[in-house]
Amino acid sequence: MPACTVNDDRVGELSGLVVTAGGYIAIDDSNDNPAAIKIFYLTSSCKLSRTVSYPTAPRDPEDLALAPDGTLWVADTGDNYNAAVRRTTIAVWKLAPGAKRPVIYRMTYPDGPHDAEALLLDGDGTPVIVTKELSGGAEVFVPSRPLVASAAQGVPLVRAGSVRLPGSQTPNFLDSIGRQVVTGGAVSPDGRHAVLRTYADAWEYDVTDGDVVKALLDGVPRQTPLPSEPQGEAIAYTPDGSAFVTAPDQPFGQPSTLLRYAPAPRPSPEPSLPVLPGDGEGSGPAAPLPSRALVALGIGLVALGLAGVLLRRGRR
Repeated sequence: MPACTVNDDRVGELSGLVVTAGGYIAIDDSNDNPAAIKIFYLTSSCKLSRTVSYPTAPRDPEDLALAPDGTLWVADTGDNYNAAVRRTTIAVWKLAPGAKRPVIYRMTYPDGPHDAEALLLDGDGTPVIVTKELSGGAEVFVPSRPLVASAAQGVPLVRAGSVRLPGSQTPNFLDSIGRQVVTGGAVSPDGRHAVLRTYADAWEYDVTDGDVVKALLDGVPRQTPLPSEPQGEAIAYTPDGSAFVTAPDQPFGQPSTLLRYAPAPRPSPEPSLPVLPGDGEGSGPAAPLPSRALVALGIGLVALGLAGVLLRRGRR
């Protein structure tokens, strides 16, 4: 269902999104005027409230993530397939709460350029880059060591593994290719779920102990169809984690409608076992009575009952 529509000529080609308590934060991935590539702050009704500029022109911002401490991460990781202009480094920008400008942190792939449009944050704050492979599936990369601000060479990335998404028949503007390529990702605010999206579907994974990488590589995702979105690229969780919000990569000057989806049903949490009387730290479960003791106890109770009956009769 529609969440709201952006009708502002300054906002378009939305490639990344996060949802906040007061509205939305979005980014564009390109513009004929590089100075117009910005971070957009939108109200809950999709009105542009303010923008933040980059200190230098970014190359191709593709996704957003919001850390628990309020730091905004921008994945400047897009790369087209023209070999003449492939980039040697990718980057993330970090905008700390209250900061006026984001700071760049560069990274390098171990095996040459990739196009990547999904950024997720692991439970320990490590950025997880998921690539967009036209051949299907996706590669997962993480930094080999802590990032360094403004380093020209970039921190080397290591390949953690690959993701192979399940089959899908959801209609989209790129048909079979659109069902395979990863165009965005997000982690729920409580860290218990992660989602990758294509042009056709959202695939949600369960995360254990904050290990997003393990969830993507080993987990079995649940499918939430995103049918016939106009070049849908961005996806984010609502602050309570109960819904997805998506954004299309519409050209500047055209309305961009944010859409809200309920995720496919999640498994119910395992019920906790009742606490027995006497349970507590170091006590362990109560030991069952031996069967002979139970029989003897039952016989004793019956005898007491009969004795009571006879006593009452004797008093009449």
